[in-house]
Amino acid sequence: MVGFAKLKDEFAALGVKVFAASVDPEDKSKPVADELNFPLGYGVTRAQADQLGSWWEERRQIIQPSEFILNAESKVIGSSYSDGPLGRIEATDVIKLVNFYEAQKK
Repeated sequence: MVGFAKLKDEFAALGVKVFAASVDPEDKSKPVADELNFPLGYGVTRAQADQLGSWWEERRQIIQPSEFILNAESKVIGSSYSDGPLGRIEATDVIKLVNFYEAQKK
């Protein structure tokens, strides 16, 4: 998530907004949120994970990494699902994807 925070100005120039969420309660999420410059939601429930289409791990009662890129009409144009610490979308790749889609419009 810090990679996204570091590229705040580049995202802003593209009109991209970044949000994140966690199953952790507010007191546990706050130290992470304090390092970011975008909203971090907390207390994600199983029902909310299901609404997002995310993977829920029963054993630890957590949401697995689920990342979505939405266009201006809130349509998902890119996504990533992971069942562990590997395979997450890099902030620089989001910028490349947004630039690609913008170039396709021209």
